[in-house]
Amino acid sequence: PAAGADIGFFQDPDADRLAIASHTGDYLGEELTLALAADAVLMKSPGPVVINCSTSQLTVHLAQRHGAPCTLSAVGEANVVDEMLKRNAVLGGEGNGGVIDPRVGLVRDSFVAMALILERMAEGGTLTPLTNLIKDFPPLTIKKTKIVLPSGWSKQDVGNSFQRVADAFPEANVSRLDGVRIEFTDGWLLARASNTEPIVRIIAEAADEQQALSVIEHASKALLDQS
Repeated sequence: PAAGADIGFFQDPDADRLAIASHTGDYLGEELTLALAADAVLMKSPGPVVINCSTSQLTVHLAQRHGAPCTLSAVGEANVVDEMLKRNAVLGGEGNGGVIDPRVGLVRDSFVAMALILERMAEGGTLTPLTNLIKDFPPLTIKKTKIVLPSGWSKQDVGNSFQRVADAFPEANVSRLDGVRIEFTDGWLLARASNTEPIVRIIAEAADEQQALSVIEHASKALLDQS
C-alpha cells in the first residue's frame, strides 16, 4: 500500500511462475494466477483450457462461465503441454503460478501471466481492482500436507496405500490419472507420490478450510493403515 501500487507480482528465480498481491498488500498466492489469466483469455477467445490435476478448480469454474471445456492432465509442465496440443487449447497451466499461452510459447512464463492479469484488470478501459475481480470467484480453500512413508515401503506398498485412500471415500469418483484423485461434489483430494523423496503429497480443495483439513486427515489415516 505504501507504494501506491495497484498489484504486486512475485516471480520465482527462473521467472516461469507468478504469485500476486492486491493493492491493499494482501498476498493472494499463486493459485489465483492461472484463474485470472484464464478469465482474461476466455473473455476474448473462448476455447479449451488444460490444467494439471493438482490445480484449483477455480479455473474450471471460470472456464464453465465462458462456456469452455477445461481438461485435467497429470502433474508436470510437459504433461500439460502434451494435453494442450491434443486439445488445441487456448491456455494451460498449473496451480503453482505457471501460465502457458500457446500464442507466445509452450512453456510457463510469468511475464505472460503478468500481461494477461493486467489486461483483465484494464478490461473496458478502466482499472478494476484485483479484489473486485475475485470477489465473485467461488469460495474455495486448498490445503496441502506431506506424509513421510515408512522405511522400506516398495512401489507396491505405495500402490496399495492409494487403493486404501480410494476405498476410504466410497461415494466419490476416483481418478488414477496421476496418483489417486478423489472427486466430490464440492471439492477434491489428490494423493501423489514424490519421484525424488519417500513421501506422498496430499492436496485437498473444499468450500472451507475445515472441510479440506478433514478430508486430508481421513486420507492420511487410510494411506498409512496397513492393518
